[in-house]
Amino acid sequence: MQIVTDRGCDLSPQQLQALPPIHYIPMKLTLDGKTYSSGEDLTSEDFYRLLDETGAFPTTSQAGTGDFVDLYRRLAQDDPEILSIHISSGLSGTLNSARVAAEMVPEAQVTIWDTMTLSAPEGWQVEAAGRAVKAGWDLKSTLSLLEKVRSMTTGFFTLDTLKYLIHGGRISHLKGLLASLLNIRPVISVSKEDGRYVTMAQERTFRRAIQRMAQEVIKMYPRSKKLRLQLIHGHNPEGIEMLREAMENLVECEWLPPVTVGAILGAHTGSTLVGICAAPAELTDLLP
Repeated sequence: MQIVTDRGCDLSPQQLQALPPIHYIPMKLTLDGKTYSSGEDLTSEDFYRLLDETGAFPTTSQAGTGDFVDLYRRLAQDDPEILSIHISSGLSGTLNSARVAAEMVPEAQVTIWDTMTLSAPEGWQVEAAGRAVKAGWDLKSTLSLLEKVRSMTTGFFTLDTLKYLIHGGRISHLKGLLASLLNIRPVISVSKEDGRYVTMAQERTFRRAIQRMAQEVIKMYPRSKKLRLQLIHGHNPEGIEMLREAMENLVECEWLPPVTVGAILGAHTGSTLVGICAAPAELTDLLP
């Protein structure tokens, strides 16, 4: 079984090293008049550097059906069983492109999985699938594991500026958030009901938003004495250290290596983003 995902999935280098090959569908990004293929000819580090240097607003294009058809056909020559794991269908049309493409490649046995999330929470599901494949699990057992990881995992993030969300049109996804109030720092999550952005809280300063985010994590898992956690950021090492300290003051933490948000998502959030992926520590015991 082979695994396909998209550039909305964020995994640390340490996580990727422990997995079998993960196949990424190409996704394009244009910045300051030049178009890149995220993760291939543009690293996350280079993206945030260019973002700061140019001051330009990037644009992105989701993977098309043809991109999926090409990838599925190529992979099916080696192993026709493909598990295609993607960013929430409530936030992107990527999963629908994958579904249409799967019908066009009859030689491939493609199973489509909606993570109902993005970034590191999506990455945790890809990681779980990769570890299951490496351990020789069948498709049914792997999907059962993904269901558990999806239900147990939550992501939160905040930003010091909303200008990229506004420019990219993503602000309309945030219920109850007035885009005109640029001094608001929202704490944002993704709804488990429809896979869309939801505003969990609003604060007047970035530091207070980070503190509030830590509190929202604890509220999500009130019975957990220990949490499995991964810090997420654009290019904001100071911000994730603030969040790390806030979490360690509230609960026992099992930390995964921090992860940098890839360029496709970073185009809509900017370099100030700070976030966290969380689940009860028992999730680790479920992984092969």
